[in-house]
Amino acid sequence: MFPRILVANRGEIAVRVFSTLKRMGIDSVAVYSDVDADSLHVRSADEAVLIGGAFVADSYLRMDRIIEAALQTGAEAIHPGYGLLAENPEFARACADAGIVFIGPSPESMEAMSSKIAARTTMAKAGVPVVPGLTDAIVWGEEAPRIAAEIGYPVAVKASSGGGGKGFRIAESPEGLQSAIEGASGEGERFFGDPTVYLERYLVDPRHVEVQVLGDKHGNLIHLFERDCSIQRRHQKLVEESPSPALDDSLRQMIGNVAIDAARAVDYYSLGTVEGLLVGDEFFFLEMNTRIQVEHPVTEMVTGIDLVEEQIKVAANEELSLKQEDVQLRGHAIEVRINAENAAKNFRPSPGVLSEFSVPDLANVRIDTGVLAGDTVHPFYDPMIAKFIAWGSDRAEATRLLLEALSRTEISGIKTLMPFHQALLKTEEWQHASTCRSLLEDKAWLRGIEN
Repeated sequence: MFPRILVANRGEIAVRVFSTLKRMGIDSVAVYSDVDADSLHVRSADEAVLIGGAFVADSYLRMDRIIEAALQTGAEAIHPGYGLLAENPEFARACADAGIVFIGPSPESMEAMSSKIAARTTMAKAGVPVVPGLTDAIVWGEEAPRIAAEIGYPVAVKASSGGGGKGFRIAESPEGLQSAIEGASGEGERFFGDPTVYLERYLVDPRHVEVQVLGDKHGNLIHLFERDCSIQRRHQKLVEESPSPALDDSLRQMIGNVAIDAARAVDYYSLGTVEGLLVGDEFFFLEMNTRIQVEHPVTEMVTGIDLVEEQIKVAANEELSLKQEDVQLRGHAIEVRINAENAAKNFRPSPGVLSEFSVPDLANVRIDTGVLAGDTVHPFYDPMIAKFIAWGSDRAEATRLLLEALSRTEISGIKTLMPFHQALLKTEEWQHASTCRSLLEDKAWLRGIEN
């Protein structure tokens, strides 16, 4: 096992990884930008190294400085967290070249899943169901209307390297196809340096269901059941839960097997997530995230498995200690993301000083955060300040407990999504386990949320 691990990230995910390292008896190293010098993740590590300025391009995306920090502090491995460099195959290769273990999948697996077009092609060849559409790149021209008509409207136009809602457009009719292609291509170029787009059928009001997979370097691969992430705004997840309220045991087993097939198709090891769209009893592969997810705590709550620990053991070349039959679902867990945003003002960012932040100590409630009262929520980084995760024997109990935790939390100094989540969890739509899309598109309902 590694005596010392550097975490190439910040905020709540760095703090969360440090907690597992401490329990495992592994020394921890943090990296930080100059504005993060007094942050909680720096204070949570055994050692910390300054790597640059506030903007991520000057610090948390500087592969050379991060690797130098690992060599300087004697860290044998690097955990990338999520976002930033977590799915960058060149970073994984740079770690290997420096004699440092990258805690994640192989660069080849990451590359196989980094292009949505390539991933769709690979999955289709492996017999994994994909959303009907075109797996070749397309540009606006004579062929585009014909192909879109064959797929059927509405058509989704997606950037091959896109993600997080960027590089995504919907053409409701032939008249909107050209602007959708040009818009998605332009965003793909601006945000990901890749203008390539493709077409697929747009599924109306599907459920977003993803499966957690875990594999080792010895060919063992299991799934840890699913998470339902259907409540999203502009393709950004807001609420996650496990198990999905839309699955029965038969459908759950089928989706789990699909996820295993998808992972095997790219020789996957480490922790990963196979994301898909569920329409009725049809499940279509969407993409694979080759890292730990923001919403991983709900899986930990219902399985009792520390996913970060399993990642580290795989990176240390250990075989999985778990077999598929060892993984059991227990109860229900729900996670909400408390972002520094104002839902009543079109989710406007709300950076600033967190003058008050106190949370309750409740059984079966987990709160992951990277800030304390008095800290500054900077505009340079992701606006999430905390995740609240509640576990109950069933969905209703988990909901009640989550609402209690939110009601007993004190936050001031900035606007957050806490009132939004309190309002959402009290709606009939949530109680009936709908996707809540109608609510999130209702500007009047959102404006009525007190903050």
